[in-house]
Amino acid sequence: MAAEDPTGKARRVWNAYASRYDRDMRLIGWLFADGRRWVCSRAEGDVLEVGVGSGLNLEHYPPGVRLTGIDLSPAMLALARRRAADLSLAADLREADAQALPFADATFDTVVCTLSLCAIPDEVAAVAQMCRVLRPGGRLLLLDHVVSDRRLLRSGQRLVEFFTVRLAGEHLTRRPRHLVEVAGLQVIEAQRYRAGVVERLVAVR
Repeated sequence: MAAEDPTGKARRVWNAYASRYDRDMRLIGWLFADGRRWVCSRAEGDVLEVGVGSGLNLEHYPPGVRLTGIDLSPAMLALARRRAADLSLAADLREADAQALPFADATFDTVVCTLSLCAIPDEVAAVAQMCRVLRPGGRLLLLDHVVSDRRLLRSGQRLVEFFTVRLAGEHLTRRPRHLVEVAGLQVIEAQRYRAGVVERLVAVR
């Protein structure tokens, strides 16, 4: 039997998980502190959120932003659209692949991605796409769990990742900051916390 396409697997996993996602995020929300608010409060202008999921970030955007959100999972998008309606928020929420964004170069003033790069099959392509659609001077805003800078914890992450990648495509030892810097963006603000397992940053093109 042929191996399942990684992107197709990601769509299948997130469609199946959609109904439990908000509940689970409430249980582990302490891990990310105020990360969603921290990231979204820095957004301005034409904003693209990559991996909008169930729309948990929507309430944190400042007034006046023009928001577009994409996600691979139709089930997650249905939740996000419902949340946007409840918030009376005008947002263009559409199905799309972060690894091949359907937007022209330099379309957005801000690109946001929270807790999604850990599960995108090709994170290198996704970061390159986010940089591509940013306007010169635009901001890339990221929040994710990353590989710890503590050796024992890092070893534990690698052990657990052996199973999470195979079961759900979930990576525990990535660190998007390196990809952002290689792409030529300048990191102007960054915070790493929770024993180095969580990182949030602002980078400028």
